[in-house]
Amino acid sequence: QVHLVESGGGLVQAGGSLRLSCAASGGTFSRYGMGWFRQAPGNERECVAAISRSGIRTYYADSVKGRFTVSRVNAKNTVSLQMNSLKPEDTAVYYCAARRDIADVIMTTRQADFGTWGQGTQVTVSS
Repeated sequence: QVHLVESGGGLVQAGGSLRLSCAASGGTFSRYGMGWFRQAPGNERECVAAISRSGIRTYYADSVKGRFTVSRVNAKNTVSLQMNSLKPEDTAVYYCAARRDIADVIMTTRQADFGTWGQGTQVTVSS
């Protein structure tokens, strides 16, 4: 089973950009579909982006479509989330998560279906 560690969070002004990275270890990374989730205080954890095992399929929540880009490099066991045009409502703790998938498609975006999680990284967007 993979172990996940996120990095790249921080404080940025509205309109700015951040790039989150998630490093995986301890498993065969290319067998896992990956998701990026976020949770703001008082809100449920939501999936903002997901990527299939090879990276050929991606998913974006409507709230981030056109601003966020998810990518992965299986040779380096990493998945990234490029976040542009950030808004104050993007403020949250961001988590990467892994799910062992049998097919190279986006199987699910439900948090309950992802079995492995990173520790989270705080993203704060000031207005």
